[in-house]
Amino acid sequence: MSTLLAVISIYVFILIGFMAKKIFQDQIDERTLILLSIYFLQPFLTFWGLTRAPIDFNLIYTPFLYFVIITISLFILIVLGKFLFQDKKDNTIFIATALVGNTGNLGIPLGIALFGESSVPYTSIINIANVFFIYTVGIYFFARSSFTFKSSLMQMAKMPILWFAFLAIFFNLSGSTIHPQIDLILEMAAYAGIVLQLVIFGVYLAKTQIRSHNYKLSLSTSFAKLVFVPFIGLVVLYFSGLPNELAMILMISLFVPLAVNNVNIAALYECKPYDVTAIVLVSTALFLGLIYFELELLKWVF
Repeated sequence: MSTLLAVISIYVFILIGFMAKKIFQDQIDERTLILLSIYFLQPFLTFWGLTRAPIDFNLIYTPFLYFVIITISLFILIVLGKFLFQDKKDNTIFIATALVGNTGNLGIPLGIALFGESSVPYTSIINIANVFFIYTVGIYFFARSSFTFKSSLMQMAKMPILWFAFLAIFFNLSGSTIHPQIDLILEMAAYAGIVLQLVIFGVYLAKTQIRSHNYKLSLSTSFAKLVFVPFIGLVVLYFSGLPNELAMILMISLFVPLAVNNVNIAALYECKPYDVTAIVLVSTALFLGLIYFELELLKWVF
């Protein structure tokens, strides 16, 4: 019952964003919401999350395992993509987007709803690992001909979430304590960021329009993201020795659907952004239908 209520609470905030955009249309500027989230609230959320608990081996080991799982999945999808898609752009979309999950907008709130605040340090650092993947490997596949590591690293360096993460890690390792009143401010900003992220996600869903739908591409990519990558995660975690609760938290980050950032990058490099938008919508719809059963599976496995 608690799992069901947690999932319902996530849906409520997504629905608020969806209905708000449908009712008020252009009066709601999603770009403003995104700028507020990325440059102001998410840095607070990251700092707050990474100072919830002392940095230990598991806090470093968890994102390492995330990279291992994503890397294994990457090489397998590269091979599968050659057989599934002749079109180079379709192949690129299949490989790149299936590995970029919505670890920020959904992963962190879902972790709190299911496991409480103790999950925040782990979901936050996994989200940072995902951001690093997006701005390096993700951009490489979307723009192979014009890609340079310098340009992607420069874009990544502009993300305040990374700098706040480094600051939080330094603060944590120094053994410093946060004054209760300041901690309360950080907590308020963090929860505001979580709610805003879910609302933004709903706004994007309301805005999505499927103009030309490639069912083979959308279903193949959604299957890879929602089933194949989590399966690789289960295999790796079985041999990892990670505590069960942390393994479940990591699996939650692997379960989430495709990130909206995929659309932005696809549009930037003219790689069928409308098809990518449709895939994000399809993966999200499938996620909403599968998440309850996937959570029950995790309870049974771990």
